Amino acid sequence: MAPSAPLSVLYLGPLSGTSRHRHDAFVRMGHRVRAIEPRSLLPRSAWVDRIEWHLTPAPLAALVERRLGALLDGQGFDLAFVDNGSLVAPQTVRQLRWHCRRVVNFNHDDPFGGRDWTRFRTYRAAVAEYDLLVVVRPPNVDEAMALGARQVLLNPMVADEVAHAPRTLTPEIEARWAADVAFIGSWMPERGPFMLDLLRRGVPLAIYGPGWQKAPEWPLLQHCHRADYLDGDDYAYAVQCAKVSLGLLSKGNRDLHTTRSMEIPSLGGLLCAQRTAEHSAFYQEGAEAVFWHDGAECARQCLRLLGDETRRGIIARNGQRRHRRNGHTSENLIRNTIRVLT
Repeated sequence: MAPSAPLSVLYLGPLSGTSRHRHDAFVRMGHRVRAIEPRSLLPRSAWVDRIEWHLTPAPLAALVERRLGALLDGQGFDLAFVDNGSLVAPQTVRQLRWHCRRVVNFNHDDPFGGRDWTRFRTYRAAVAEYDLLVVVRPPNVDEAMALGARQVLLNPMVADEVAHAPRTLTPEIEARWAADVAFIGSWMPERGPFMLDLLRRGVPLAIYGPGWQKAPEWPLLQHCHRADYLDGDDYAYAVQCAKVSLGLLSKGNRDLHTTRSMEIPSLGGLLCAQRTAEHSAFYQEGAEAVFWHDGAECARQCLRLLGDETRRGIIARNGQRRHRRNGHTSENLIRNTIRVLT
């Protein structure tokens, strides 16, 4: 499999969210791509998600396998790129081998952690069948090897070269999306108390993302909540028009960085994130990003930055340049994957 030659690729994964970015990156790089969404092979019912997340994905994966076989009959590919893989059973990976020279899985969730243990039960059973697993957390490497993985590549989460390229801003766009300190992300139980702590310390917040209505703190945070899920241009505008953008981790996913850690600097935003070993490796503290240990320090950092426009601009520009040097992007993820397979 020559690293520079166009490949015929079977992309098996969602065509939404960051998964779509990886599909589109294959296409931009000149590969011939056929995309199949496993979820599209299942009935349209809310029960499907409940079964996958809370009972067992096994019967759903069996249905995906049967329907996938009919779709692939008589076709061949250089590479199968399975994105996520929660609905891909061991026998499905073996089925893909009849059609694809190499079968790779990429998963930027935490399939070996406790939070989504049930959802990824079938994924873990299939680990030993792939030619390569690409993971984004250091603990996942040993966890995958312990389950019989043949080869594991550790690659940080990425921003996309196109989806997270800065947009041209007009005065109207800037007025609509202007914010002092913005957080873009779903509600999680630990995030409500943290945001309320910032608010009480005087941090002017703008919150975007789904699920916040479930927060016990919702009555006090509601006036800060501007929109639910953001994507595309809206997501870019929200980052670009915020003076400071928060990067919060998911405790349930054992995060030491997230996609926001790459996307915010890529868009030219100022990343203000929890201080971790990985964040400190990606950006120079105080020069390319701003870090904090707890709510009190986060509030102090935010308020200082809001009072110093010059410093905000310098850090944001430095962070964007550092992100570009780091090369944590969709296309480089694909290059790294293909390189390991050659």
